[in-house]
Amino acid sequence: MNDSTIAPLLTLAVLLGVTHTVMGPDHYIPFLAMARAGNWNIVKTMWVTILCGIGHVGSSVVIGLGGVALGMAVGKLEALENFRGDIAGWLLLGFGLAYTVYGIRVAVRKIPHTHPHAHLDGEKHTHEHGHHGGHVHAHDVRSAKKSHLSIWPLFVIFVFGPCEPLIPQLMYPAAKGNWNAVIAVAIFFSAATILTMSAVVTAGYYGLRKLPSMERYTHLAAGTAILLCGVAVKMGF
Repeated sequence: MNDSTIAPLLTLAVLLGVTHTVMGPDHYIPFLAMARAGNWNIVKTMWVTILCGIGHVGSSVVIGLGGVALGMAVGKLEALENFRGDIAGWLLLGFGLAYTVYGIRVAVRKIPHTHPHAHLDGEKHTHEHGHHGGHVHAHDVRSAKKSHLSIWPLFVIFVFGPCEPLIPQLMYPAAKGNWNAVIAVAIFFSAATILTMSAVVTAGYYGLRKLPSMERYTHLAAGTAILLCGVAVKMGF
């Protein structure tokens, strides 16, 4: 393979990396949902996105390069990627469902209600509060811990998530015996995917900040969004 052949191959790798990311809402909606629910700043949102992006493309690169080195056929590698995608879809569904249930609990606990209150002088009145009243700090600490722990389920899900367009891209230069081109394709595809994820998440992050706060339903909305992403993945969208 000469330079005139490698250049179009790398261009295609970039285009595929961008398009497969933009067309897959599971590449960015979970991060936007978790950032909104966990009140993450942009720095934390970005490092979580990049970390998961590295896990996402890294696992496929390792499998692709390993398959090429072992001389595996494209069909076998694609079957393996489809199997991983099936697992990732179920994991995303499970995580979204669990988070939705948690969001329902939070919403219910924050329903304002009234209690009668009597003073020693005989005066009576009612006051309104939510179930979390009087324990705001404790609940905030627990929410922060839950938010931190939720990073790692996302990372595991993205490690299982395959990059389907990458395998055929690696096989062509491998068939020509050009390992430099194989490595270059993997790097260009990975960089395009991670940068696109970061760009879309950044745009969405600042866009969502313009929306009014729905504190009571934030976790429920996040869980529902992630659950719908899992449904979309399982349906092949």
